[in-house]
Order: sequence, then structure tokens, then C-alpha cells
Amino acid sequence: MYHHSGSVAQQTAGSATGLLDPQGQDRDALYFQRCTWCGTAMYHRLLCPVCRGSDLRTERAEGTGTVRHSTVVHRNTPAARNVSMVEMAEGFVVRGRVMGPPIGIHSGDRVRLSTAKDPVRGEPVFQLLDEPYRAWT
Repeated sequence: MYHHSGSVAQQTAGSATGLLDPQGQDRDALYFQRCTWCGTAMYHRLLCPVCRGSDLRTERAEGTGTVRHSTVVHRNTPAARNVSMVEMAEGFVVRGRVMGPPIGIHSGDRVRLSTAKDPVRGEPVFQLLDEPYRAWT
């Protein structure tokens, strides 16, 4: 189902699909999409997962979030690294890496965006806002 959205000039520019285009945007920021029909926030989607709308607006994330899940990966890497699912303040979830000791990252930890792209894996990199060993003190 196609929903007519905006002007013809906007559609020819490619922004009607809501694709994330880093040209002309700050590369150290995290961008996400928001459905103009239902307001759902999402990361790198072509259609809204709730209403299946294709009219997605690109927005800049504030950069803060909460770790929802974190795991330590030992495969295909010289040293152990973490892979975390971070729920951003805007309501979308993104996969990324949290800096710090992999064993010190837990669900519920608050994080802030450090850089939008890891140079090797292309994932966002976050830093902890709280001390990683807060229970030991």
C-alpha cells in the first residue's frame, strides 16, 4: 500500500523512503527514522514495523541510552569484545559496542554515544556513564 506523502520535489530527492543518507549530515551523530503515520522510532528500516508505512522521517538521536543486552564475543577477533543491544532515549534499539571491560557491561547500564561508526565493524560505539564496578565499592 502506498501513501502519498509530501511534494514531488521531496520524493525525487530520495527522502520520502526515509533512507539514512550520511551526506550533508554530521558523521559523528546517530540518525534514526520516525514513521510520520504512527510515530514509531526505528533504526535502518525501509518500512515501519508497526503500521507498514513507508513515509519515514530521518532524525538525529540525542545519544543516550540503556544497555538492554550485552554478550562477550571471542570469535573472529584477536581479543574478547562485547556486542550490546542499546535502547536509545528516543525508543529505538541499536546494536553496538560499549567501551570498557566486556565483563563489566550489564543490562541496565546507562551509556552515551562515543562515535557513530566503529572503523572496523561500522557499528555505533558507546561509553558507560556509570562506573563499571559500582557493586564492588
